[in-house]
Amino acid sequence: MLRRSLILLLGSLATFASAQDIKSESRPGRGDSIVQGDDGFPFVLPTRKPDRPLSAAMRRNYSAYPAPRPEHNELYTRFKYTPLVGFDDHGGDGTVSRRDPSKVIFENGKYYVWYTKRDTPAPPQGPDGYTDTLPSSDWDLADIWYATSQDGFTWREQGIAVARPKKPLIGWRSVSTPDILVWKNKYYLYYQGFSEPSGKRGDDCPVAVSSSDSPDGPWTPHHQRVVPNGAPGQWDQFSIHDPYPLVYRGKIYLYYKSDFDGNPNLVRMQGLAIADDPLGPFEKHPLNPVINSGHETTLFPFRDGIAAFVIRDGLEHSTIQYAKDGVNFEIASIVSLMPNAGGPFIPDAFTDTRNGRGITWGLSHFVNVSTWDKNHAILARFDCDLSLDLDDPAMKRTGDYHKPDVFFRQGLSGAQKARIENENKKLREQ
Repeated sequence: MLRRSLILLLGSLATFASAQDIKSESRPGRGDSIVQGDDGFPFVLPTRKPDRPLSAAMRRNYSAYPAPRPEHNELYTRFKYTPLVGFDDHGGDGTVSRRDPSKVIFENGKYYVWYTKRDTPAPPQGPDGYTDTLPSSDWDLADIWYATSQDGFTWREQGIAVARPKKPLIGWRSVSTPDILVWKNKYYLYYQGFSEPSGKRGDDCPVAVSSSDSPDGPWTPHHQRVVPNGAPGQWDQFSIHDPYPLVYRGKIYLYYKSDFDGNPNLVRMQGLAIADDPLGPFEKHPLNPVINSGHETTLFPFRDGIAAFVIRDGLEHSTIQYAKDGVNFEIASIVSLMPNAGGPFIPDAFTDTRNGRGITWGLSHFVNVSTWDKNHAILARFDCDLSLDLDDPAMKRTGDYHKPDVFFRQGLSGAQKARIENENKKLREQ
């Protein structure tokens, strides 16, 4: 009995010591192997890989993740959401939509965010019903607006930052999906510039940029393609979406998403283009795509590398990934309820840090928040613990619990119900 108590005490001390190491600047999950006997796997989970035969799953527990327990993994978190105050959506009638928030920055004693705003006479009409004044999609006929806040919860809409230019300039049909870069005391907004209604093939549009000496503008559009499309036959020959700049290793690392393949459905992956100047030229990385999944781009400096949200689409959706070199990403955690189009508050996004501290909150969007005939999106706040400077145990718990109606809303389609009835009919006739 005394021997067992001593073993449990030593195990607890080892766990405590490991937790302290994780909160330090050393990367968690490393360390020497622990030698175990020939008996079963220990009751107290070792903080380091045991020196004993392990299943593939248990080897992965120590080799594939920063730490063997979720609460010790600095790149694991839960996400919590809060409605924002200060945005009017016309009673949810579908004529006003706000989506695709940029990274949040703090300047002049307040937070700033930029986003896609559509304010049209009617909701989206689809690829066959649009006109010069009626949108085809939720992000058609949009401009880039901005808002400010003292606390990140209540926002004051300030107005248009970048308006659609006159035809035939890039973005004359719509400008959307902005993100912000601060470089040498100047501000740059990157965004998608549509020259045709969305939905004709794969939302083909180049990346455009506007610059300003102040986050309040005025913004000067540069009327140029900042990131070129790939050559015919390459994965990004059509779509260069969701431009997302960070300052890393003395350069501008601009991540983007592309839609491709389309057999039978488009696949989505993420690429990287690098430049020494905000206006380019941007050179695409030879290993593109650098992330094999994901729908929108959300990344942040973390320790000496880059961490990425990988949401919704692809084999590795619902993961947070990490690349020590900003290029070769590996899964660091599997999470749920991830922010759509997350725009985090990242104090060191543009400092060229070699010790990224991570994030604790940001803005995201929810799409189709009412019925399809009133299709529009709203902005919301998300909170998390992906920070080296925060220790919130409630954000590290696993398991999300929902009422049955959440699952029942993921119901069968009419075609699926008909298939099941046909299968049942065949069985009855046998």
